[in-house]
Amino acid sequence: MMNLALDTLSWILLLTGSVFVIIGGIGALRMPDLYTRMHAASVTESLAPILILSGLILQANFGLYAVKLSAILLFLLLSGPAASNALASAALLSGHGMRSQDTKDSA
Repeated sequence: MMNLALDTLSWILLLTGSVFVIIGGIGALRMPDLYTRMHAASVTESLAPILILSGLILQANFGLYAVKLSAILLFLLLSGPAASNALASAALLSGHGMRSQDTKDSA
């Protein structure tokens, strides 16, 4: 009975994380400028790995694989925001401005 509950929770986490990856990918394609695309991608790279790797940890039954997956999750959560910040700083220093508010979409 406990295995069924863990499997169900694991699959819910995996599917929810996958949905967030798809939504973030669509958001990165649809957003108008670099900074809003980066926002969509950074939200996805923070929330989706938590959900997906948590589901995988539940599937690993808290063994050695779970420790390795936890280390991967920690690395992703530390490096993702730092990489997004570095990318935004580089774009700002290179003169890449935000899209003007009065510009209309052609679509």
